[in-house]
Amino acid sequence: MSPRPHSRPAHSRPGLPRSARRRSAALAGTAVLAAGALLLTGCASDAGGSAEEAGETGEDTTIRVASHMTPMTDVVEVAADVAAEDGWTVELVQVNDNVQYNRLLADGEVDANFAQHEPYMEAFNAEHDAELQALAPIYDAKVGFYSRDYDDVAEVPDGAKVAIPNDASNEGRALAILDEHGLISLADGVGFEGRIADVEENPHDLEWVQVDLLNLSSAYEEDDVALVYNYPTYIARVGLTPEDAVLLEETVDQRFAIQLVSRAEDAESEKIQALERAMTSDEVRDFLVEEHSETLLPSF
Repeated sequence: MSPRPHSRPAHSRPGLPRSARRRSAALAGTAVLAAGALLLTGCASDAGGSAEEAGETGEDTTIRVASHMTPMTDVVEVAADVAAEDGWTVELVQVNDNVQYNRLLADGEVDANFAQHEPYMEAFNAEHDAELQALAPIYDAKVGFYSRDYDDVAEVPDGAKVAIPNDASNEGRALAILDEHGLISLADGVGFEGRIADVEENPHDLEWVQVDLLNLSSAYEEDDVALVYNYPTYIARVGLTPEDAVLLEETVDQRFAIQLVSRAEDAESEKIQALERAMTSDEVRDFLVEEHSETLLPSF
């Protein structure tokens, strides 16, 4: 998949609708959750691939999708309603970390997952000799840097500590934002694949603190950390949104869009094709725009 950089438009800051709050509350407090069956009978769409047709060939019409947290889990539920119109049952399997959803998929325990961008998936494939495949970009999260002590990045003192992810794919994205805003200079051509070793100029003598992605929100609370990279999903734990960031990513590489992922061998199967149609439906796009425009951009 080739990257398609683009600039982020400005968005207003809508309140979270009551329906979204109900969905989030329903999902909370469970490490692994299988959503109730959503099977509805209906006519096949023009795109074909109805569950009735699959059933006639003996194919299972239940699609199990592993996901992590809102808004990813919310998107799966909206897509489930869409898929149900063609007779497919989508079951949400909710996990509580960034490891389980790929292990479940690679081991055949679920049919797909929706929780990661393509570089993260590729790193998993390389480390575990897996064959997962990114199928469709669904949304780009608005990522950036946050500070508890400073309202403007110009106030950050020389020698300050900067918390960035400790996994290679997100490390490169974080460093690219700092390079884009002129705080550091990366070696020519490394782009989003840069590493700390690729920082050629660090005029403010920033000190790097590498943290697991799930713990970056905790780093925000540390007294001696001036800047913290994070995703809106995680920084929401401390009550912040991208509007609170002191630096936001301006140029978006669509490789970092949150993707629908399946096993490569199943990518063309009826159930995965049906799931992809539902995940890229008008209903999902409308949901993203109407309820999450503060934190993300649809990418399909």
